[in-house]
Parts: sequence; structure tokens; C-alpha cells
Amino acid sequence: MSVASIFRWHDGELVPLEYCDMTDSSITAADSWVVSEGKALALGLHRERFLGHTQGAEAFWDAAIAVIPTTGDWFPRVEQLSHGRLVLRLRTAPERHRAAVLATWNGADPRTRPTVKGPDLDAMSRIRSAVQPQGATEAVILSDDGYVVEGAYSGLLWWRGDILCGPPAEFPRIDSVTARSALTLAAALGLDTHEEAVTPSELEGTELWALSALHGIRIATAWIDGPELAEKPGRLGIWRARLDAVRKAI
Repeated sequence: MSVASIFRWHDGELVPLEYCDMTDSSITAADSWVVSEGKALALGLHRERFLGHTQGAEAFWDAAIAVIPTTGDWFPRVEQLSHGRLVLRLRTAPERHRAAVLATWNGADPRTRPTVKGPDLDAMSRIRSAVQPQGATEAVILSDDGYVVEGAYSGLLWWRGDILCGPPAEFPRIDSVTARSALTLAAALGLDTHEEAVTPSELEGTELWALSALHGIRIATAWIDGPELAEKPGRLGIWRARLDAVRKAI
């Protein structure tokens, strides 16, 4: 992933930097989303999530949105650092994928603030990297009781027939904007949605999705040493198109 530009919020404006020195700081809140030809999915929800964990960052957010190009594919990230600095990383979008291979993370839960995006980004990167030698592209975090919670960088949803399901709201995890958008769209279409606590084995035979701002909806084609998964022909393409259709100009 290339970084096109880095900006620091200083005296009420964005100041370009050649680099952002983070050796003396850590990320306390962050958010990222895809902007493709000037359009983004549920940008208001990303704004709500980021500002919900920061103070006085409204003007910074507005300025960050204003500098994102309206042509090309971008994957910007806004950050609040531990010493209060606000940073925008205006990144070109990396390659995106339609499928994921999952593996269970069997170590201790590495999350320190599981409901806040940002503080645990490095930890999530480490556990995803740890499962890659198995052939996986995403690690799945389980609760202490063995229930599916979320992916390292994705929310998880699955289908029981025509019912779109996800983990219980009380499970501490990042509020995935893409997963929330899919559930909202399902309800708008008159489909049932359902929360359930499930172990990996209880997902045997389901169609399982990994959802993220970068990739949108990905079909989980396999779960290493886990359940056998299914795919209803055509459903993924229809839903990816539906989410694309509700993207709005930034």
C-alpha cells in the first residue's frame, strides 16, 4: 500500500508532512474508508464512529474530507494519536478482493480496546500475519467461550437460508460500518436479520461473509481446520452491487 500524502492538523488547518513520526505516540482512534470516483459507502457512519472516540475533531474531519480527490480510488485513514495530534493519511487504494480464507486465532485475545478502532491495529496485523502460513487471509477472534466475535480486520455475517445473521450486539467488537450497512439494507429489502452466538462448528454449511471498508463483502471460501462453508450462486455479486449502488458523493 502506498502513502500518497500525510497531513497533520495544526492551527486549524491541514499541514502536509513528508512523514509522520509515531515513535513517541500510539493511535487512540482511527477510521478508514474507500473513496472511488468521489463516492463512499456510509461516510456518515464512519464520521460518527471516529468522532465518538475523539474530542473536538469535527473541523479536522471536514478538512480531511475536503482534500480527498474525487477521481481515482483512495483509502484514506484519519487518526488521533496519544498526544492529541490528528493525522490524515491519504492513501491510494490497494488491490481489493472478493474472497477470503479464514483461520481461527488460537492465542490470547490481543485486543485492549475491542470496541474502538485504532488502538489495536498493530495487534490485528500481527494475528492476521500469524495465520497466513496456514493459507489464510483473515484471522477470526473467538470469545472466551469459543463463540465467533469478529475478524482481525472484518465484521462477520452469515446466512441461515434467507436470514442474514451476525454475532450478538453485546459481544465487544468494532462496530463494522460495512456489516451494519448490509444488515440495514437487508431489513430495507424485507429480509429477516438475526443475532446468534455460534461456535465455528455451528457455521457448518452456511454462507459466511467477511465485511470491511476496504474489500466490501468477501465470501469466505474456506475456514482452515474449521467448518465447511457454502455459497449460494449469484448472491455475493448481487449484494456487492447493492452496496455499490448506495455509495454517495463525499
